[in-house]
Amino acid sequence: MNPEEAIQIVLKPYITEKTFALVEKESRICFIVKETATKPKIMEAVKILYNEDPITVNTCRSVYGKKAFVKFQSIDKARDLATKIGML
Repeated sequence: MNPEEAIQIVLKPYITEKTFALVEKESRICFIVKETATKPKIMEAVKILYNEDPITVNTCRSVYGKKAFVKFQSIDKARDLATKIGML
């Protein structure tokens, strides 16, 4: 997968008070992703775009589109990435 494909899969971070708290409590960051994206593709896209290794991905559909909750190894890594993408 190249960076252009990764950008088409992971569209943008989803920022609310609830997802903001997930960073600190569970080391998870929420992204809006392409409707047809699979969990392995989302993991690969996050790894390419942000140079971080995700542990797991959970997805759900909402009125805002498909959301992916990406869990990282530690709260510090999730916090650093959230700061880098402008969440914190």
